[in-house]
Formats: sequence, C-alpha cells, structure tokens
Amino acid sequence: MRRKRIWRYRLMGAVFFFLSLLAAPSHAERAGNVVLVGEIRGVINPVSAGYVNRLISRGEMEHVNLIVIQLDTPGGLETSMREIIQKIINSSVPVAVYVSPHGARAASAGVLITMSAHIAAMAPSTNIGSAHPVNLVGPSQEDKVMLEKITNDAVAFARTLAKRHGRNADWAEDAVRKSVSVTEEIALKKKVVDLVVPSLDSLLAEVDGRKTTTSMGAVKVRTRGAEIRRAPMNGVERFLFIISNPNIAFILMLLGVMGMIYEVTSPGALLPGIIGGICILLAWFSLGSLPINYAGLFLIILAFILFIAETQVLTHGALTIGGLISFVLGSLMLINSEAPYYTISRTLIFSTALLFAVFFSIVVTSAVRAQRRKPASGGESLVGKEGVARTALDPTGDVFLCGERWKGESQSGPIAEGEKIVVVSVAGLTLGIKKKEG
Repeated sequence: MRRKRIWRYRLMGAVFFFLSLLAAPSHAERAGNVVLVGEIRGVINPVSAGYVNRLISRGEMEHVNLIVIQLDTPGGLETSMREIIQKIINSSVPVAVYVSPHGARAASAGVLITMSAHIAAMAPSTNIGSAHPVNLVGPSQEDKVMLEKITNDAVAFARTLAKRHGRNADWAEDAVRKSVSVTEEIALKKKVVDLVVPSLDSLLAEVDGRKTTTSMGAVKVRTRGAEIRRAPMNGVERFLFIISNPNIAFILMLLGVMGMIYEVTSPGALLPGIIGGICILLAWFSLGSLPINYAGLFLIILAFILFIAETQVLTHGALTIGGLISFVLGSLMLINSEAPYYTISRTLIFSTALLFAVFFSIVVTSAVRAQRRKPASGGESLVGKEGVARTALDPTGDVFLCGERWKGESQSGPIAEGEKIVVVSVAGLTLGIKKKEG
C-alpha cells in the first residue's frame, strides 16, 4: 500500500512537471519579444566601436529578437568601421541599421556599416553615400599607388557586403570610387536599403515577419508588440567619445603641458602638476583614437621642451621663437587626415601660439629686468651707497654707512675725517670707497 502511494506521488509530480514545461514559455521566447535600441551620433572611432560591441553582446546574452542601431555619422576610422561590421556580421541576433532622425546621414564609413546590417532602413530627408577613402597620403606616385590599393580594397569590401543581403553592389562600388551620394527615396529605388520609414515604431511594424540570415542561420524577425529597451552609451563611453574630438584632445594636451610648466617653474605647487598629469593621460587616450602623424607630435613635444628651457635659461627669447615655430608646424601636421571631422581648428592653433608668445614674452621681459636690477640685499647692494668717514682713511679707516660702522679702504687717496664717501666695491667686511666728488 505504501509502495503504491509513493508511485502515485511520483507520477503526479512527473505530470505537473511536464505540464509546467508546456505552460511556461522558453527563455528564448520570453526574451524574444524585446527590441534593443542603441544609437551612434558622430564620428566612427574606437569608442563607438566598443559601444556597438557591447550593445550586440548584450542583445545576444538577453536573446532579444532584434537590435536596432540608429545611425547619423559623417564617417570615421576604417579600423573602427571594420570592427563594427565584423560584430554585426557575426551576430546571432538580427541587426537593423536605421539612418535617423530626419536630416541624418550615413556617409563614408556609415555607408558600409548600413549595408552590412541584416536590415537597412532610412528615415525621410536623409542621405547615404560618399564612401571614397580619404586621401591620407601625399601627391607622389608611390602615394597614388597606395591610395589606389586602398580604394580597390574598399570597393571589394563594399561589394561583398552589398551582395550578402541582396543589395545593389554596383552602387556600392560607385559610392567608393566616385563618392556618389543619394537621398533615401533613390536609395530605396536602387535597392541600396530595404526600407524607408518615418519612425522606429514604423520600422518595427514593417520588419515583423521578415526573414534574414544571421551567424546562427535563417531566422524570422518577430517585433509585433515587442518591448523596446533603449541602451545608449553609458557615462564613461560618452565622456571618452567627447574627448576623442581632435580639438578637445588638443586642448587637453595644452592644459597638461601648461600645468607641468607651472609645476617646474613653481616647485611644490602640486595641484597644477596633478591636473596637468591627468590632462596629459586623457590627451594620450584621445590622440590614440585619432590618425596621428608622429612627426607632428614630436615637433609639439620639442616645442614644449624649448618653452620649459626658456624658463630656466635666459636666451632673450631665442628658445621661445624656436618653440613657437615648432609648435605651429607640429599642430598643423598632427592629424594625418584631410577629413573635416579630424582636423584641428586653425583658429585654435594660431590663437594658442599667440597666447604662448604673449606669456613667454612676459616671462623673458621679467627675467631681463630682474637681471638688470640692482641687488636689494647682500654685499652687492651696498655698491653706490653714500656714507661718512668716521676716521681718516690713509688708506684704511672706519666709515659710517646705512646706520652701521664699517671698515673702509680708500681707492682714491687719503680721505679726511667727516668727508662724504661712496662705496665702489665690497670684499668681505671691508668696503672699497672713494671720496664723493663735489
């Protein structure tokens, strides 16, 4: 009897367990009704690449049904672009790139990122194109050959991405070779993108039920009634993205060096040195995310060395002039790119050079004046002072000077007691004196 009861309980437990499995949706089904939305606004750089990497990894961990990247970019670094594209291609979750909001663009690197997506969409009043590699090289024949190689590589990559999802490979090649750019309507007509929709909700409604292929195989996108989870850049990513601006990086470098110069010229201040060190480290990170010309960077470092040397060795402005020339040339050469979003403002460069010129002209002028000024203390400060002979000097005797009695030695013959004298030299505690004329 007891054995039958045990088997009955076991059977009831097995039935309840089986029913619970049927009633409870799987983890993938529970999380599949979620759309994860991120956005890139600005230049494509290592920070934005890291952000997309984190966004897609989160979507894969949470088993969301779709990841949407709202894109508005003028372009950026080729290495960062390829890192983003590789992450999209290898994603197990479908990724949609949506060029939005109205007035946004997907230029240069943004073109290839858009075409790499499983779903490519654009908002009204947007444009896409101009993906020709920026000329990072000079006018020589070797440089032209190198640029042609880079262009051919970009063309092959663009055609591969376009064919991957059945888009217009010929247009993709023209976007790279001829820098063509089109509106959203023409892009849809030429099959550059899949959809033109006015809003994110419209996008989700349009792609519901669409089939695509991810790294895990063919999938059907389910977005009807999906929960939208927004995943913007976190605070650290936003901060790093801001300081990766070339002008911000340049200013951080200047602040760092100025803090170090102040610390060298005023030892013990501590705070300027600490702040300067922090700014230099941040500038080092920022410059590391930019296409840097190291010749320009070394010229700027040389300029700062000359500026610091000017505060220690009086050269009447020679080191300052050399430092200013080195600083301006290095700043103009610092960014190895002709792209407008990677150039340092010429106004910022020349205004900073003017500021340095004014600052060090004041430093040099003050140093020259201090050098020419008569000593205010010590034995040298007595030269030129007037006193009275307390005893006859022939040639030595006592003199009264500045309220004190000194031993004096005449340099101009005998001096009678009570005559006025002038100090001409100091040797220890003995004053070299002469009779005051008139």
